[in-house]
Amino acid sequence: MHLIGFLIFGLVIGLLARAIYPGSQHMGWLTTAVLGMVGSLVGGLIGHALWGGNATADGTWGFTPGGWISSIVGAILVLFIYLKVAGRRTV
Repeated sequence: MHLIGFLIFGLVIGLLARAIYPGSQHMGWLTTAVLGMVGSLVGGLIGHALWGGNATADGTWGFTPGGWISSIVGAILVLFIYLKVAGRRTV
């Protein structure tokens, strides 16, 4: 069940990152979900490295507004790198 939740969370974060990032990105639903998942991991690692973090009493991290924001920022960063590496495709 956690995998399905992470996939849906990644899709939402990927869609938000694509909406914020200027220009047109030709990506499918699966690529958008992977973008959101990777961006969430990158944003979480950067946020944890910069500001640290406290786990809850049961050892889980949970959902926080800062986590959502860092996930979106991480996804935008991953999208920027992806577009630079993959290059602009003409259709």
